[in-house]
Amino acid sequence: MDIGSTIRAIRKRRNITIAQICEETGLSQGFMSQVETNKTSPSISTLENIAQALKVPLAYLLLKKEDRMSIVRKEERRITTSGSENLKVEHLSSTKNVRMMLVEFPPGTSTGDVPHAHEGEEVHVVIKGRIYAEQGEDAAEFGDGDSFSWNACTPHVVRNIGEDTAIVLISIYTESDSERDLI
Repeated sequence: MDIGSTIRAIRKRRNITIAQICEETGLSQGFMSQVETNKTSPSISTLENIAQALKVPLAYLLLKKEDRMSIVRKEERRITTSGSENLKVEHLSSTKNVRMMLVEFPPGTSTGDVPHAHEGEEVHVVIKGRIYAEQGEDAAEFGDGDSFSWNACTPHVVRNIGEDTAIVLISIYTESDSERDLI
């Protein structure tokens, strides 16, 4: 863990000196310097005092870099295609186990000719258009603003039944962090 570098980055970003941190926490400047250079590991109690002085939650100091906020600007989205109909998929953001994407369904297209299954749980929100979704014996039509969810291990299919392109926001949770084609 690189807690010291995190503390130093926050302190510098907020224009706080080591002396100010030490004054508020009662720690010595030498100790704080060793903490920031990762030469010593402070106790949880000491970290809590440092976090309070920096005005950040203690948990934030303990996060690994890859677990912190990730930003994807609209123009930086990865765009792929999916399925036999080459549906346009805009990858919005993801964590280790959750992926969120916008999928465009041109009129008459679907996620495939036959229902398919895969690992995970899905939540869908119809942003625009009319779609039909089927999973096993359950089936329904959805319009703008409607949503539905399911466990994706049961075969399912989503189809655009409208005259215009449908846009569906899909969030997929999986136990693994694989990037394979899931929709």
